[in-house]
Amino acid sequence: MQIKVGVMGSASEHGRPEFAKTITEKAEALARGIAKREELILFTGATTGVVYLVGKTAHDAGGYHIGISPAANQKEHVDQFKLPVDACDTIIYTGFGLKGRNVVLVRSCDIVLFIAGAMGSLNEFTIAHDEGKVIGCLTGTGGVADEAEQLVQKFGKRTHAHVIHDENPDKLIEDCLAALKRQP
Repeated sequence: MQIKVGVMGSASEHGRPEFAKTITEKAEALARGIAKREELILFTGATTGVVYLVGKTAHDAGGYHIGISPAANQKEHVDQFKLPVDACDTIIYTGFGLKGRNVVLVRSCDIVLFIAGAMGSLNEFTIAHDEGKVIGCLTGTGGVADEAEQLVQKFGKRTHAHVIHDENPDKLIEDCLAALKRQP
């Protein structure tokens, strides 16, 4: 059975500047970790920045990458949203805009992984948490990935979500896969 793993995070090139080298290294390692596992299909928001780096690296390493676009078609994806098309094997055009796309993207995934991330990623995190997903946060990358535990403690309600934190991309993937197997 194919397991759908979503990667959410900063649409900026390297997230916050102080994390640039770390994020690049971790993003590439995360991508290779996903690509080497034949049972995994990568889902992203077909976007730019760190998420693009993960998607393109996984795609180039032989992983299958599905992008969920906020646009209604390829022309709108490129012209209006200024998003790339070269990192995905398939792009699904939702026409739902950024926030609507986030719901489709998160609900399509069995596991949702976060690397860095700002407000859009926070939106994806809250959807994933409310939906009871297995959530992995690649720590040491800043943003939502590093702040998720505090956010859940402060604002979280009880859901079936399982939130895992690790700074090692391969260990994070393995721990998330193990948590998925334990879910009812």
